[in-house]
Amino acid sequence: MLFLLTGDVQIGKTRWLERLASELYAEGCEVAGVVAPGVWRAAGEGGFEKLGIDNVLLPDGERVAFARRRDLARAEGSLDPESQSEAAQLAWHISDDALARVNAHFGLIAEGMCGGAEEGEARPRLLVVDELGRLELERGCGLVAATELLARGATARFPHALAVVRDWLLPRAVERFGAAWGGARAISPDDGARGLVRAACGLAS
Repeated sequence: MLFLLTGDVQIGKTRWLERLASELYAEGCEVAGVVAPGVWRAAGEGGFEKLGIDNVLLPDGERVAFARRRDLARAEGSLDPESQSEAAQLAWHISDDALARVNAHFGLIAEGMCGGAEEGEARPRLLVVDELGRLELERGCGLVAATELLARGATARFPHALAVVRDWLLPRAVERFGAAWGGARAISPDDGARGLVRAACGLAS
């Protein structure tokens, strides 16, 4: 089954996914892929300012500095005018080197070299991709190794997948991947969705 975790910005999608992945892993479910927590700093009067985005590669937990707010990258001199994100004029500057590192991780997952379980093991597995954005769904670049995996549909190794996508890009994600999975189920970061994913992975809610 393909789950598409969707909604507006800053509603807790990644935090929800991080908690779910940790919970599933603790209960014996192999979770492989990437989650993308924000990088924040205190901004006075109890507020916080988002500076960047990291990618945490699952299951091992390697943390990759993935994206920097575009205005900060420009001020710091790290903005690459030839990058994929700059060509798309994204609000976030994504390092092409970081994209290459995360794509290499998904390449290892595709080859069965990441995750620890053997193909024949009867163990529930979930592929996670946080997130599919304009690069992947409008321009055919970005996390191409992740989109190639999702385009395969369910496999013996990963019969279920969960991808994060903004609500306005949801129709593109369904069109791109839904048929390969026999449909796609849009979910929100709530307890009901948690139960659905756990049930798909063969775990009690």
